[in-house]
Amino acid sequence: MAHVCVQCDTGIALKKTTQDVLVRVKSASVTVAAVSGWHCPVCGEIEYADNDSAERVWGALEALSAQNLAQDAALLAATRRRLKLTQAQAAKLTGGGKNAFSRYERGQAKPVAAVVNLFKLLDRHPELMKELAV
Repeated sequence: MAHVCVQCDTGIALKKTTQDVLVRVKSASVTVAAVSGWHCPVCGEIEYADNDSAERVWGALEALSAQNLAQDAALLAATRRRLKLTQAQAAKLTGGGKNAFSRYERGQAKPVAAVVNLFKLLDRHPELMKELAV
């Protein structure tokens, strides 16, 4: 049975190999060794040949996602404290509820990119707070 890449829609045949795969989530990455499957040489899509390969790749993705969530949580909490904002004020600034902001800081919910980007900007340029209504 021919395996063709449906992800990149080039019609290119996938190649059955075992190779190391670089897994990325935002700026973090890790290499998962010896992933067996049909690999697309154009876009990198993989049809896994066995559950072990799939589980190792997905495990790496989950670990990187959890690491990213923890980094975002730490950034939000530290920046909010540095700006001397309450969670309620930070929530109002971002257009969300106090409970949501609390969950972001505890790493229990993933904030949208706009919230993280705003706090990264305010962390570098706290003087911009006077431009925002809180």
